[in-house]
Amino acid sequence: TTTGAKLAHWIQSRGQTALLAACDTFRAAAIEQLQLWGQRLNVPVIAGDYGADRAAVAHDAVTAALARNADYLVVDTAGRLHTKHNLMQELQKLHRVMDRKLAGAPHETLLVLDGSTGMNALHQAREFGKAVKLTGLVVTKLDGTSKGGMVVAIQKELGLPIKFIGVGEQPDDLQPFDAKEFAAALFEE
Repeated sequence: TTTGAKLAHWIQSRGQTALLAACDTFRAAAIEQLQLWGQRLNVPVIAGDYGADRAAVAHDAVTAALARNADYLVVDTAGRLHTKHNLMQELQKLHRVMDRKLAGAPHETLLVLDGSTGMNALHQAREFGKAVKLTGLVVTKLDGTSKGGMVVAIQKELGLPIKFIGVGEQPDDLQPFDAKEFAAALFEE
């Protein structure tokens, strides 16, 4: 949720418009969390009620993004375990619904990985990649002791580019990935 808001902020800081879609209608306070981020960053949020069909929220959000001529729609989905088949099917449904509303949507599908999860992240990326077409990775929590070396294995095996890294709690702490800086940070003492 936080990463989605930071991504919308990054988009708007480059002079483009973004909307946020609150498609995590399951986790307690997820919608409010995204709405607070939206208010803080001046990014409109499209939301439904708790328990609402997530695909219906995504449909409404695509409709709103088209009506407002938004450059980007950032869809926040519930975090999920790659071992939960029904949740992976739900992601597939979200993709189908968005594609029906706007051909080719979603245009980007970024998997957000916690930099401290280690090599389990490779298994996660494999399984998510089987369910939906991933276009890149966002690796978060690289501001702590985590170095995120697992992204090298993921990139090598799956060919997924690392698009952004998260290095803190502030809106500007989501940064475009720079391979040279990342490699230097991996090996610094």
